[in-house]
Amino acid sequence: MSQIRFTALSEIAKGNTPESKNGLSKKRISEIFGQNVFSLIEMKDYLSEGTYLRILAAIKHNAKIDLETTENVAKGMKKWATDNGVTHFTHWFQPLTGTTAEKHDAFYKPSLDVMVNGMENLTAAELVQREPDASSFPSGGLRNTAQARGYSVWDPSSPAFFLDTENGKTLYIPSIFISYNGESLDNKTPLLKSAEILNQAATKVCRYFDEGVGHVIATLGWEQEYFLVDEALYNARPDLILTGRTLFGAPSPKGQQLEDHYFGTIPERVQKYMQDFEQESLKLGIPILTRHNEVAPGQYECAPMFEQINVAIDHNLLIMDIMQRTARKHGLRVLFHEKPFAGVNGSGKHNNWSMATDKGKNLLSPGSTPSENLYFLTFFINVVKAVHTHADLLRASIATAGNDHRLGANEAPPAIISVFTGSLMEEVLTEFLQKGPHVRAQHKEVIDLHIPKIPEITIDNTDRNRTSPFPFTGNKFEFRAVGSSANCSTAMTVLNSMVASQLMHFHQEVDALIEKGEGKEKAITMVLQQYLKESFISIFNGNGYGLEWEKEAAKRGLSNKKTTAEALSAFVSPSSIKMFTELGVLTEKEVRARYEVTLEQYIKTVEIEAIVSADLAQTYVLPGARRYLFEQIQILKGLKDIGLDKAAENSRTDVEELFSCIDDLLGLSKKLTRLSTEAHHGKDLAAIASDFSTKVRPVMNQLRETVDKLELKLDDAAWKLPKYRELLFLK
Repeated sequence: MSQIRFTALSEIAKGNTPESKNGLSKKRISEIFGQNVFSLIEMKDYLSEGTYLRILAAIKHNAKIDLETTENVAKGMKKWATDNGVTHFTHWFQPLTGTTAEKHDAFYKPSLDVMVNGMENLTAAELVQREPDASSFPSGGLRNTAQARGYSVWDPSSPAFFLDTENGKTLYIPSIFISYNGESLDNKTPLLKSAEILNQAATKVCRYFDEGVGHVIATLGWEQEYFLVDEALYNARPDLILTGRTLFGAPSPKGQQLEDHYFGTIPERVQKYMQDFEQESLKLGIPILTRHNEVAPGQYECAPMFEQINVAIDHNLLIMDIMQRTARKHGLRVLFHEKPFAGVNGSGKHNNWSMATDKGKNLLSPGSTPSENLYFLTFFINVVKAVHTHADLLRASIATAGNDHRLGANEAPPAIISVFTGSLMEEVLTEFLQKGPHVRAQHKEVIDLHIPKIPEITIDNTDRNRTSPFPFTGNKFEFRAVGSSANCSTAMTVLNSMVASQLMHFHQEVDALIEKGEGKEKAITMVLQQYLKESFISIFNGNGYGLEWEKEAAKRGLSNKKTTAEALSAFVSPSSIKMFTELGVLTEKEVRARYEVTLEQYIKTVEIEAIVSADLAQTYVLPGARRYLFEQIQILKGLKDIGLDKAAENSRTDVEELFSCIDDLLGLSKKLTRLSTEAHHGKDLAAIASDFSTKVRPVMNQLRETVDKLELKLDDAAWKLPKYRELLFLK
């Protein structure tokens, strides 16, 4: 088996790696952007003026779509798709697996006289609704095998598109997924509900300042971090194939210590891959703007511009799929796991979130005088208050088995949920708390570099803090704690909901004061000052990586739930259930179902890792270690036979250490298998998850330490698994 590793290394050394067959377009981005999308521009060409205006009203103003409009859209969409060579269509939705799902149907509808009457068609009924098997997806008890009916339903707010693969072209219709009784079985339905309830709550508050505001949208700009490894080496690592991360692996002598990979020159092979997947993304209307090397060797990042939140999440899920497909064409594999390699930085998916009015105003943009901008402070302080009130729920929204390895490590924010405001905003908030809105001297600070010909630069109102899980970065909040493999829908549904709930309470309290005779500005100020008093303990502008912050956070009474097993219970707390049900985002039954699904995913993920760890230890590591031990014993005997006693004593020490590691490996792998079985004896899912977290995972870590010791002791030729120095540095 070790031959697989050395064959892969030999081929890489020769440069025998596949290149994508896709020729990169020489056209400008503006010429290819959105060309595979049934956008408003395409709708103008394929729909009548009346149909176009009605669908535009539905997308922009939530107007209801009637049957006639739907029928016309179906005909126009089919015509556009078939004109582009598309043969099949699918409803594309987000089941509770965390990924996406699709079932392809042909446009072609044969008749009894196929040769004469067969034709391509898409009816209104087919556009609006399809019926996947709901019982085969995780549902947390909402569905079972005897209740299999589920419906995928067209979401007009997210544009349809077609994917052009080597197997043909398929039209994708973004959809939600619900049960026969209307319960949401997906991640998108509650997201859309949360966005709408946030619109209603934020619009009411906006009208304190501008009565002309018609609606508010949540916006999102995600930053996707990922690793790339050579496909041949990936195929020689069963742990990467089955779990997405390396369960074993001694540190490479060179890791990220020199900090030379970050923003460094992008390797040529990697850049070709990036250009390829970016081109496909641009055709699908995904506005990718940024690419760069990340901190860890082999780690990279891409990011788009801001979009409406549900479209942004659709685009993120789509680009993850495109990245995986494209990587294989280049002989690479993408790793989205939060911590695929121990000892180097893991990967996140930073969610840059804000709100904007239909007039184009960013509600989290402070302008030039944040101290005077009561409009901005109203939304800023309400977001801080929402985070303070619902910190545990926000933590639960990003809890996964993979993210447990990353949160609190040396490159990721801790599991303590706090808000970074920056020093200027902290001063503004302190002064607002003491004095209310007031004129504060404002000036732009300039850095004079004393270098001729270099333009002067101005300092932003706020710095960045990568150690904070929820920093304010000038005109948005950046939820940095979201994991790289995550579907953003869960975290953004929670964030939308808790801010909407907070804004509703704010509106009620302000109106109550106004009814008592207080002036509007004074009433707003009084309520905001009270919120600041209550939530200032959640503002932290220091180093979130330090142990000092853990101690300080504990003194402040802030939670520090480090594992998924601890964190998830916040989903089903009375306050969370009350918030979701009062807003109409999720019923209590739907909340509890998601809690169960997430617990099951955690349990199954850790169990798979435990089984793979034990299997690899015994079938990959142990045979080579035993053979190497036998060789060392023969050497020891030879040294004794020729009278080299001192050398023999040193060799004996090596043999004893090697034997001890092998003995530990056997004992720990058996213990791991036993504990994994025993964990299922827990009385409920929460207890089982706790056992996998507190009993199984520690033994997995001990087994890893033992195997990693063996990797450093064994002859390189005896080691079957590609090593970190090969996985991280060979491109």
